[in-house]
Amino acid sequence: MASNSMENTTVDSVSGKALKALLSPCAACAEADLVRWLVPPGTPEALADGMRYCMAGGKRLRPAVAMLAAQAVGGSAENELVRRAAVAVEMVHVYSLVHDDLPAMDDDELRRGRPTAHVRFGEAMAILIGDALLTRAFGVPAECDSPLVGRLTSELSRAAGAEGMVAGQVADMNLCDLPKGLEGLRYIHLHKTAAMIRGAARMGAVAAGADETALQAVSDFAEHLGLAFQLFDDLLDVTGTAGQLGKTPGKDAETGKQTHLAAVGIEEAKRLGEEMTLTACRALEPLGPAGETLKELAILLTRRTH
Repeated sequence: MASNSMENTTVDSVSGKALKALLSPCAACAEADLVRWLVPPGTPEALADGMRYCMAGGKRLRPAVAMLAAQAVGGSAENELVRRAAVAVEMVHVYSLVHDDLPAMDDDELRRGRPTAHVRFGEAMAILIGDALLTRAFGVPAECDSPLVGRLTSELSRAAGAEGMVAGQVADMNLCDLPKGLEGLRYIHLHKTAAMIRGAARMGAVAAGADETALQAVSDFAEHLGLAFQLFDDLLDVTGTAGQLGKTPGKDAETGKQTHLAAVGIEEAKRLGEEMTLTACRALEPLGPAGETLKELAILLTRRTH
């Protein structure tokens, strides 16, 4: 038993390093771009400090998905429009975390290993920080002189808004009627998590000039990646520690949220996650070798420990 435990720890360590190595170049681009584009001129310093505080840290998964999708369809991650799309998605993601952590939502006190925005700045400022991040996200790509800007902002709106992430949060908070069991869970995960990951892939591909076949391939990939990501996130909420996760573990069970673990148990949840990951990888077949990095990302995410 001790030998198996040591072997699993080694595999987790190797996978974690590989995932970090894959994400790091994209994360470095996102960090540099956030310095340039996050805070517009004229922003009150107290608000600017809050925006920077909340944007610090994280894996930068969604910018990576956008950049890697751009590369998979034959574009470049160095394309300015791709990079603006990538940080725009991350701003929307972080705004959602700021608002999710509020007392009226999940009432969390820890995020990315630090006090959440409402704990650090107060509830009113936290709401306004989230508002600022959301609205700034649409400004960043709009400031680029490209005929694709309108399409990108439409993609972002669809992924983030009433037919995407916000719909998922409404469902997750039990504020609307949902089917029972796995069908209801799929609705929540498809909208709350997968919609933004799919939006990131589509925005990166659109900014890179993808044709419809390539765009559909990365869209299908990212949708299933998002479903698998959320499922493994639910698993980590049970198996991870605050130090590993950078947030309070066990919140799903404590608040009685619907999860795959509660519905089908840990082993079946793992099997479903692996099945979704395989489906995601198969969706990339039309792209040939160009899709290999995205496949690698999907596989490494199934092995993450935080």
